[in-house]
Amino acid sequence: MVFLSAAASGVVSASSSKKAKPKAVGSSSKAMNHNCASCHSLSVEEANKIFKGLGEVKAVKMSPVKGLFEVTVQQRNRQAVAYLDFSKKMLVPGPIFDVATKHSLTPPPEELPRILSKAELDTIPLKNSIVMGNPKGTKRLIVFTDPVCPFCARLHGELKKLVVLEPDLAIYIKMFPLKMHPDAYDKARVILGSNSLEMLEKAFAKEKLPAPGSNDPKEPVDETIKLGESLGIDGTPAMIFPDGRLVSGARDVATLRKMLESTK
Repeated sequence: MVFLSAAASGVVSASSSKKAKPKAVGSSSKAMNHNCASCHSLSVEEANKIFKGLGEVKAVKMSPVKGLFEVTVQQRNRQAVAYLDFSKKMLVPGPIFDVATKHSLTPPPEELPRILSKAELDTIPLKNSIVMGNPKGTKRLIVFTDPVCPFCARLHGELKKLVVLEPDLAIYIKMFPLKMHPDAYDKARVILGSNSLEMLEKAFAKEKLPAPGSNDPKEPVDETIKLGESLGIDGTPAMIFPDGRLVSGARDVATLRKMLESTK
């Protein structure tokens, strides 16, 4: 919600600076029973004009708090909820809490997978990859991995199950050693130089690998690092699905199958 909080002050229109005239109080019971939706409405199209510069409005509905619209806003791959008053001049970034229950009424911000464009997908070479599964498979999953990353090792075990369940799947594993792992770079060179899935699995098992030699050049690893950074990858594991979804973090085999299925 930080991106909404930081920009909220710029949404208030000039007319909102005028002091509102006090309204008479006395019809509170009638107001409480009134159906707000019958008098107040906000379309996604109108909300997008109001929220211009803050993100793309995906949905609008009545808030659990009277007098406010609940607006779902997406900026890049981050989605959050904000609130707009019925005058459509005041933005409340949220979250909103229920005092009695001490719980938030606002859904938490959500990180959405980035969708790579076709042009970005076309920049990803299949060379300099360790292939798992069916090399001739029509389904392709690209995985950026670090040979000493424990989360990558966990995902690797699930990928081994996945290729058994998905015989038409080819997984292209690209070495993306992180700077925080000093010995990962040399291990990545040796794994790519040997073009060996077994060598990668030894690294995941924390077995000692030989030092890189003349047959283990730096260039293939450097090219993959440069590619990953250009795609916005800054951690491992990272997976690119056939539809261009860039997903970070390990998943179990059941979730991976569902994610593959949703690309059809």
